[in-house]
Amino acid sequence: MAVNNVFDVAANAMSAQLTRLNTVASNIANAGSVSPTAEGAYRAIRPVFQTEYADNFSKDGLSSVRVDEIVQLNREPVQLYRPDHPKADKDGFVYQAVVNVDEEMVEMLEAGRQYQNTLEAVNTLRTLMARTVTMGS
Repeated sequence: MAVNNVFDVAANAMSAQLTRLNTVASNIANAGSVSPTAEGAYRAIRPVFQTEYADNFSKDGLSSVRVDEIVQLNREPVQLYRPDHPKADKDGFVYQAVVNVDEEMVEMLEAGRQYQNTLEAVNTLRTLMARTVTMGS
């Protein structure tokens, strides 16, 4: 991803927040899912962001963000005794994904607000650029 102007900065930021929203959606969709093994249980995921500097950063100071990787949270699944469940192991246990839906909702709200703030900044910049162009007329 190139960082050449403020529009690139905004596009990268919005793309990063979209990835964040997608991981939240995956986590919420898998909340409460079970597996016959602890290893097979769903673990919540989060994007890891990294700063992306413009090639001429020392001249114009532009930097943005990009998603470096998506990692699984190190949370152990909950072992539940449910001998009647079709996925229960031989001892009657299933392993439920550890996804805190309240935490995911906070992540979703924060990512949505960051996305919206970036969009508002771009719209303000476009308005200012249009006014600047018409100033000489």
